[in-house]
Amino acid sequence: MTTVQEKALAISKEKHGKLEIRSKVEINSMADLSVAYTPGVAAVCTEIANNKEMVYEYTSKRNLVAVITDGSAVLGLGNIGPEAAIPVMEGKAILFKRFADVDAIPLSINTQDPDELVSHIAALAPSFGGINLEDISAPRCFEVEKRLKAMLDIPVFHDDQHGTAIVVLAALYNALKVAQKSIDSAKVVINGGGAAGLSIANMLLAAGVKNLKVVDKIGILCESDTSLPAHHMEMAKKTNREKQTGTLQDAVKGADVFVGVSAPGVLKKEWVATMADKSIVFAMANPMPEIMPDEAKAGGAYVVGTGRSDFPNQINNVLAFPGIFRGALDARAKDITLEMQLAAAKGLASIVTADKLSPDYILPNAFEPNVSKVVAESVRNAVKK
Repeated sequence: MTTVQEKALAISKEKHGKLEIRSKVEINSMADLSVAYTPGVAAVCTEIANNKEMVYEYTSKRNLVAVITDGSAVLGLGNIGPEAAIPVMEGKAILFKRFADVDAIPLSINTQDPDELVSHIAALAPSFGGINLEDISAPRCFEVEKRLKAMLDIPVFHDDQHGTAIVVLAALYNALKVAQKSIDSAKVVINGGGAAGLSIANMLLAAGVKNLKVVDKIGILCESDTSLPAHHMEMAKKTNREKQTGTLQDAVKGADVFVGVSAPGVLKKEWVATMADKSIVFAMANPMPEIMPDEAKAGGAYVVGTGRSDFPNQINNVLAFPGIFRGALDARAKDITLEMQLAAAKGLASIVTADKLSPDYILPNAFEPNVSKVVAESVRNAVKK
């Protein structure tokens, strides 16, 4: 039986990648050529030169996103470099097109220096209506995104941070409904202090979570630990108000929610058993989660989600990023704000209606026809406010 990996290798070799560029206009004659290129193109250039905003009317910029990486944090593969990251960027580009009709160009940049990344990406920006940063490791990704957002007048979005956080929040909204718990009283533990974990933490705090702990390899982040790097100290000052120290095992005792963006097998069934009644476990390490769903349920978990499509409740960025960019591009937004992200999460959660909500169905799947539409509309409405 052919595995998914074997199929991916075969189709990538056969097709030489996943995407191609096609013309929107016919070029079958000299007359066609004169309109598509010279001399006709000069008239279009002149219109844009006279009013730069016309670039959105006369070019593909209005619907074009750059999917950009430095290859430093690719899926679960780590720092494998820009060339090896291209298949992921191509995959992201075709997901943009398939789920939200957004055109996307994959770009792998051969530097991991923050200054050079910012400079190169900013120089490319005039061609694009938005920038999707992808698979850039922490803490460099925080600086790169922050500087680009300040410099550019188009949306800049690091999907590994914010896309993940939006889908987690949507899943949490519905999981808490199923478990009959409130977001402001829920005790939440996030395992993983990288880009995704810290962004999820910030998103959940903004959404109303009040009792939150973040655990990294060194243990529970606590502001009394003066050895913490700056990005961890910043988070420690906003979380763990009890100033608890210890391990993941210590953190999950009595917790309502576990969110894992870390490593395979780090959460034990016996530890799940120490969590609160009707506990929620989102184990999203890929391809092997922090705990397998059957083990989590054997430990007493009531709602379990993973990053995998072969288990119920897949928590996958594809539910968010196509619709987010669709909405931002349509609204001609200059940024993707926190308000837009919170609105996207609420919109995504609303797709699963109360009559369908269950422990094994807290999120729609990517192929439900209205997912990107609802997320895009939620984002557009947030821009108007």
